[in-house]
Amino acid sequence: MSVQENSSNNFNWLYYALGLFFGVLTGAIITQNYIFALLGGVLGLLTAGLFLNAIVKGRKY
Repeated sequence: MSVQENSSNNFNWLYYALGLFFGVLTGAIITQNYIFALLGGVLGLLTAGLFLNAIVKGRKY
């Protein structure tokens, strides 16, 4: 029962989705090139992972 309770409060996917979306958006707006937009998405995912593992890791909801 506690496993299901923890998974309902797990919003890590939201950080990754926002990092991917805004990374692609920033790369596309700044360079106006699809290759760099994909690179921006990868950098956004890496930033979201760093944020989750370094800053939010010990936070209790």
